[in-house]
Amino acid sequence: MTTQPVPPLDTPAHAARLPVPAAERGATVIPDKVVARIAARAAREALTGRTGTAPARLGLAPPRATVAVSSGAARLQLSLDLPYPVDIAEASRLVQNHVGERVAQLTGLRVTEVTLTIQHLVPSSGLEHRRVH
Repeated sequence: MTTQPVPPLDTPAHAARLPVPAAERGATVIPDKVVARIAARAAREALTGRTGTAPARLGLAPPRATVAVSSGAARLQLSLDLPYPVDIAEASRLVQNHVGERVAQLTGLRVTEVTLTIQHLVPSSGLEHRRVH
């Protein structure tokens, strides 16, 4: 068994092993494209949680996202389909809240805005064959 001596606290060798303060380490930069992918994924999670089924199985197009990041804050724009019938206001709030929370949690960015564009209301299975008499 070998042992190595520990340098005294006042030596340069000990100073080199001390952690560098966070403010002096630099910054992590997350590209907008990565934040947009996280936002789109979070929208899919929200839709799956609401319907209990993956959006693709309901015939919904994958959510698309664009992002503008500036000074540690993100503005998100999402474009997605919703299943029909649906309470659009409730579903929109659920998606906006979930996406904002997940993006903030996973990136450390402050999310200041989540804008949704509902592209299509897609009838759930069985509705396309119904007729009104």
